[in-house]
Amino acid sequence: MLECPFPDATHPMTRKILVTSALPYANGAIHLGHLVEYIQTDIWVRFQKMRGHECWYVCADDTHGTPVMLRAEKEGITPEALIARVHGEHSRDFAGFHVRFDNYYTTHSAETRDCANNIYRRLRDAGLIEKRTIEQYYDPVKEMFLPDRFIKGGCPKCAAPDQYGDNCEHCGAAYTPNDLRNPYSAVSGAKPELRRSEHYFFKLSDARCQAFLRRWTQGEGRLQAEAANKLQEWLGAGENAGEESRLTDWDISRDAPYFGFEIPDAPGKYFYVWLDAPIGYMGSFRNLCAREGLDFDEFWEAGSQTELYHFIGKDILYFHALFWPAELEHAGYRTPNKVFAHGFLTVDGAKMSKSRGTFITAESYLQQGLNPEWLRYYFAAKLTDTMEDLDLNLDDFIARVNSDLVGKFVNIASRSAGFVVKRFAGQLSTCDESLPAFRLIRERGAAIAALYEAREFGKAVREIMALTDAANQYVDSVKPWELAKREGRGTDLHAACTNALNLFRQLAILLKPVLPALAAEVESFLNVAPFAWSDIGTTLAAGHAIKPYEHLMARVDKKQVDALVGANRGSLVATPPAPQKHAEKQEKAAAVAVAQAAVPSADGTHISIDDFMKVDLRIARISEATPVEGADKLVRLVLDIGAGGKRQVFAGIKAAYDPAQLVGRLTVMAANLAPRKMKFGLSEGMVLAASDPGNETPGIFLLSPDAGAQPGMRVK
Repeated sequence: MLECPFPDATHPMTRKILVTSALPYANGAIHLGHLVEYIQTDIWVRFQKMRGHECWYVCADDTHGTPVMLRAEKEGITPEALIARVHGEHSRDFAGFHVRFDNYYTTHSAETRDCANNIYRRLRDAGLIEKRTIEQYYDPVKEMFLPDRFIKGGCPKCAAPDQYGDNCEHCGAAYTPNDLRNPYSAVSGAKPELRRSEHYFFKLSDARCQAFLRRWTQGEGRLQAEAANKLQEWLGAGENAGEESRLTDWDISRDAPYFGFEIPDAPGKYFYVWLDAPIGYMGSFRNLCAREGLDFDEFWEAGSQTELYHFIGKDILYFHALFWPAELEHAGYRTPNKVFAHGFLTVDGAKMSKSRGTFITAESYLQQGLNPEWLRYYFAAKLTDTMEDLDLNLDDFIARVNSDLVGKFVNIASRSAGFVVKRFAGQLSTCDESLPAFRLIRERGAAIAALYEAREFGKAVREIMALTDAANQYVDSVKPWELAKREGRGTDLHAACTNALNLFRQLAILLKPVLPALAAEVESFLNVAPFAWSDIGTTLAAGHAIKPYEHLMARVDKKQVDALVGANRGSLVATPPAPQKHAEKQEKAAAVAVAQAAVPSADGTHISIDDFMKVDLRIARISEATPVEGADKLVRLVLDIGAGGKRQVFAGIKAAYDPAQLVGRLTVMAANLAPRKMKFGLSEGMVLAASDPGNETPGIFLLSPDAGAQPGMRVK
């Protein structure tokens, strides 16, 4: 399952790989949520380069669109000046976290313009571009047509309020602004007017696009299973799929005023930012090709034998796995080998929040003096190949970094290097490669490589930490600090420290994709060339000289984390809403109140939606189920809720279920109940079940989600 279908460094052929991360928008700072993606991508790219492959990592600032135009206007500068400044800020933050692009560029470039024009002309010549006069929302106060993201209102599918004009963040539905309920301008708060305008459309409804996307999204493992299933909902099951599930044509133009590229032969019409943003991958790579002498067509033309991978957040899957491959395919370019989607970042189990101080910027993290590799390691330790969200639990962050990196890994070097320098002039003796700890590293190296390749970084880190434990067990068994006190044990001390440092070197090689800066310090301390993956299983020769040891990593101090949270805590003072928006909210609140009053409840009382949302319902997998000795009704359950870890719950379901048959089953739990101490142990939540006490045989029925649900998913 984890084997790579491509050759690796142990085979004659070297892979040629192009990797991208989603383009950060040039209208805001990089925060820790962004860094989940860029750190993940950087780890994968560094691993490929350590394997000896030709791997290029490109990205760029996404610079076009109305938000950039309006922000520049507000600051009294040109959009070009704004995006140049933000590019510097983004580049600084990425470098601060050791995210090493081969090219970090901008979409506001001649290269991206040329690629966008070329794709547009090819699609037009293929009969896939169509002009239509449409009704579009216009802001009468700002005197401009409003892009989708600047019109907000109720979702036409689920009625969630304050959703953007192109897709719902609550239910994931895609739609047009005309479909919104009670729309309003996010620029001025005014009620927008419908006006007619000529627009350009990419005909995704064309049978060629529909047929291609059904094949592409379901074939050759290009997408994670959950991503492919989500796309299937939008595409429909086949030619007879209902209209609601079919793709609609994509509006790719916007009217002036707009900051972007003007469409060829269409004065006053501009490419919608989402058309030229993915094309920015091509523009950035073309710029790199000119600098490095690479062949652009080798990587991008149809039939290319190179590899192309996109790392993205799950919120932009629609654009990267439907619009983008359809554009590429029908413009005569190659499509991605795979699109890797990841989940969002939560902090202490909740959405990042300015009021709680958990909406943390990259700049703030670095300014507070926290080591960026602490975060790289923590993210790596929790990353999987799925779209599940990743939780940054700040207490766990402190404990894991201090335990794994300082207490286990760095500790190996700190307990042995000093003796080599002081007693043996810094020179190593012969390493004993037959030690069990060395054997384990040689045996597990290939498995760890496969986990890195498959983006199962959490599993790779667990494997490496198990090897680190084995190395520490060796050091504990030989006790260099005691050998140093005994007369006549110099040879044994020299051997013990040499073995320890060789084990340390092996572990540093395995961790280098995650901890590149620390690995560089280790390379300097050990006086060796930069680590390559092929160094695994090798040892340093007798007589090799190391440099004096200097402390490699400090422990995380809780005061540092508390200061970071404090520095990012935003004001709790509410901003007064625009008059029009406030009136609309009052109307919506009144409508909700009327609807609630019309629905009878079981006991004649009601709760608000805010009350309901306080209950954190999560999909849980039952990993253990055992009867409770001394209790007639209770079953002890251990529930796996993904990134939220495992919880122990005592449930009164023994009369209805054989505990042995519950293991592996998915159910729903209330995950944020206060823990309850019982005489049998601590109960950390509650599973949901249905029953009818009024029935002669009421029964108990555990709730179960549909197939496809994963542990940790939020139930809303």
